[in-house]
Amino acid sequence: MVSQLRIYTINGGMMDSWVKLFNEHLKPNHEKHGIPIEAAWVNLDRTEFVWVRSFDSVDQIKIKEAEYYSSPERLALGDQPSQHIAKTEVRVVEQA
Repeated sequence: MVSQLRIYTINGGMMDSWVKLFNEHLKPNHEKHGIPIEAAWVNLDRTEFVWVRSFDSVDQIKIKEAEYYSSPERLALGDQPSQHIAKTEVRVVEQA
């Protein structure tokens, strides 16, 4: 198994709406498409949203992401997610 450590810098004043969008729409749709969300955190400054999602293998990342991003549920959200995010960092990691 491999995971992605994803660090999003959220636009000022938008953390509450981001967390709501994440919990009500993004997380359930990820899990519906076989992408478990292992954990999610907000830093104490409320500027960064850090989360971990997992895949069976590195090869599965592109396949599962394509399924997720083309799903009707994700398409219905339009650019709502990107409106919240100022910067994205993604690191693919495996357990030591």
